[in-house]
Amino acid sequence: MATSEQRVRLLGTWRRPFVCRVHLALKLKGIEYEYIEEDLKNKSPLLLESNPVHKKVPVLIHGDNAVPESMVILEYIVETWPGNTLLPEDPYERAQASFWANFMKDKIKFDPLEKREEREKTIKEAQENLKTLERALKGNFFDGEAVGYLDIVASSIALWVGIMEEITGVIFLDAEIMPRLSSWIKDILSVDVVKESFPTRDKLLTYYKAGVQPTHAP
Repeated sequence: MATSEQRVRLLGTWRRPFVCRVHLALKLKGIEYEYIEEDLKNKSPLLLESNPVHKKVPVLIHGDNAVPESMVILEYIVETWPGNTLLPEDPYERAQASFWANFMKDKIKFDPLEKREEREKTIKEAQENLKTLERALKGNFFDGEAVGYLDIVASSIALWVGIMEEITGVIFLDAEIMPRLSSWIKDILSVDVVKESFPTRDKLLTYYKAGVQPTHAP
């Protein structure tokens, strides 16, 4: 059984939003960890051994325990390390957080590198689902006045939605229609620990522009 004092490693790649989620959770919890950048074209034996089913990042390795998939990793972090729980104490509020976290996982996805014909469908679905997500915001952040569990889950939206807008030329998040989400993005991207957990916008944009297909066929 792993204990909270054992060595913590995170396998990831800088450009994946779900890896950034885990960086943010670990930093908010004050957990010391070693980050290992993976080359996904030449996956390490450690990654293949740690996540033999999907062979993807992120993977959290705590002692001898390997935990794959960002949502599962977040749950593991919350349950394993005390202090700054990130989740509400009230059972109903926790259930609501779980509901909206699953909504984001299942319904709001951004991939600037997906195929052109798939991307147009993704855009329409994301626009509608972001309108629904607007309802979950309670204050400056999803969990109130401080960054919490839902903000960590939603952090994959904060930077990547702007990348998608610039690449596709389509507005995903209209500030007049979704004023709370628009303000939330500005707020969360200004938090120091979030800045430390994310790559810069310019670095991401350069990477995705190099591999993206145009939205409309020539």
